[in-house]
Amino acid sequence: MTAVPANCALYTTCIASEFVKQLFDCNVAGNAQSISPPLTIDVPTMLACQHLARVLADAYSNPIQLDLDMIRYNEALHKRSTGMVATHEDSLLEKFPHGPERLLEKPSVILDSAGRIILWYLPDAISPWIQAEMEDATIGMGSLLMKSMTSGLDTQWRTFPGSFHVSDRHQLTPGCINLAPCWFMQGWEPHGLPPANGFTPEVSAALKGKGGPEIIISMQRAALLASAALRVMHPKLYWASVATHIKLARWAVERGLSDMSTCLQFWASVFNCAAVICNRQCPLHRDPSSTPKGFDVMSSVGHYCNGLMTLSNLGIRLQYNSGAMVGCSGHFVRHGVTYTGNRIVWAWFIRDSLQNFVGTPRPSYATYMGVD
Repeated sequence: MTAVPANCALYTTCIASEFVKQLFDCNVAGNAQSISPPLTIDVPTMLACQHLARVLADAYSNPIQLDLDMIRYNEALHKRSTGMVATHEDSLLEKFPHGPERLLEKPSVILDSAGRIILWYLPDAISPWIQAEMEDATIGMGSLLMKSMTSGLDTQWRTFPGSFHVSDRHQLTPGCINLAPCWFMQGWEPHGLPPANGFTPEVSAALKGKGGPEIIISMQRAALLASAALRVMHPKLYWASVATHIKLARWAVERGLSDMSTCLQFWASVFNCAAVICNRQCPLHRDPSSTPKGFDVMSSVGHYCNGLMTLSNLGIRLQYNSGAMVGCSGHFVRHGVTYTGNRIVWAWFIRDSLQNFVGTPRPSYATYMGVD
């Protein structure tokens, strides 16, 4: 277990995450034992953690096992697959056909044939006051979101203007931004050994300057909850990410990178990158930068209805209303979302290139019994 300096926001996150894990264990065991909340977390955070732990336990108590081997599927999946090449997706579906399609509405854990965890589905996991905080923080990022859309090709759907719609809630600005206290810029991200070409991590463009710490602080409570969920979902990945954060912080101090050091100090998430997305259409796709053995956590909030997440390679659809949280590998699971209204997504990612940069070993798959 890695010791986190007490002056880092991640310190409180780790304390809250252990609180959630203890509550989760008691709920799964049916143990009525009272777990005292840590004195270092405030009442709203404590209540949100208690609620999250109950939803996690409900999901764990409702496993759904598929006739699918994650290892064999990953071997057949192109490493840089976007999920938008029809011939490749048709080939995968022919090799790995799914059963009858089903709609999930209750908290669930989806497993492969060997008990590896494919996905955690946590509807209503985010407490209403945290949802309100996320919306307020997103409104505060309006100028950055406005600048994020490009005039490029419609194939670059993530930032193509035609992928977004105007909000009828005038304070919300459509757009998509990536936030990271420390990352490799897109196009410079190494895949393999640390680069010998001089490329090193830097603060993401949206967090550079005086406004960066303010944005990070506005995201801290939601960052804490997503991290606490990962503590239960994938413990080895959680601790590997904590170790990576501490190593990166030391590296930044040694290099005299004060802006990066400040951002890492305030960054409360074990995930090293977040995407903030407002009112974007979400076609079926894969996230090639996500690790097949890891988890991303997607949090969806807003004033919308008819939310539906389709997991096309699993033959599963999820009711995806405001407050839902989903944990999976965005590369392994081909996913898309439809909805009506105004929707905000905070998607939390772990970039393996950063773990590799500081020498953190890559964890393997999470297993169902492994969350005990």
